[in-house]
Amino acid sequence: MVEPSAVLGVVTVALGMVLTPGPNMIYLVSRSITQGRRAGVISLGGVAVGFMVYLLTTNLGLSVLFVAVPELYTVLKLAGAAYLAYLAWNALKPGAASVFAPQDIPHDSPRRLFTMGLMTNLLNPKIAVMYISLIPQFVDLEAGSVLLQGFLLGGSQIVVAVSVNLSIVLAAGSISVFLARRPGWLKAQRCLMGAVLGALAVSLAFDTSVPAPVG
Repeated sequence: MVEPSAVLGVVTVALGMVLTPGPNMIYLVSRSITQGRRAGVISLGGVAVGFMVYLLTTNLGLSVLFVAVPELYTVLKLAGAAYLAYLAWNALKPGAASVFAPQDIPHDSPRRLFTMGLMTNLLNPKIAVMYISLIPQFVDLEAGSVLLQGFLLGGSQIVVAVSVNLSIVLAAGSISVFLARRPGWLKAQRCLMGAVLGALAVSLAFDTSVPAPVG
C-alpha cells in the first residue's frame, strides 16, 4: 500500500530533521549531560509520546483545520520561525554555551523529565511543520487508505527519530568530555548549530507551501 520510495522519502526527511539541532536535541543532551543517561532516556520517552500525539492528531484531522483556515497555519510557521531564530541567537550571542557544554542545572524527578520531554516535542515547530506539511506530501491518494498510509509513514518517522535521539542521549556524555578538551571544537559546534538554526528559521519564515490533509 505504501511505496518503498515514499518510506525512503520520509526516512530521509526524518533524518535531516533529527540531525538538525533543535529544541528536542537541546533538551535531551542537556538532561543527559547534567543528570545522566537514565534521565536522558526518560526524557526521550516523553519526546516519543509527543511524536505519537502528532501522529494521531494529524491523521485524525488536525491538518484539515489548517487547510480550512490557512491563517492558522501561517501563524504556526511564523511562530516556529521566531522560536528557531531565538534559539539561533542563544547559540551565537557572545558568551553563549554549547549544547554539549556541562551546565549547572537542578536535577528533576522522572515525572518532570518525562513531562518536559513531552512538552518540548509538542511545542517544537520543526515537528509540527513536518507532520502537517512534509509527511503528507508522500501520501498517494490512489494507493489505498490514506489514513493507513499516514500512520505507516508517520511510524517510520518515529522509528528514525527515536533511534537517532537514543544514540545521541547515550553518547552525549562522551561527546561533552571530548569537546571540553577541545575549546575550539566546542565553539565551532556552537557556531554551526546557530547557523543551522538561523537558516532553518529563514527557510520556514519564507516557506510558501500549504498543508495537505491526510485524514
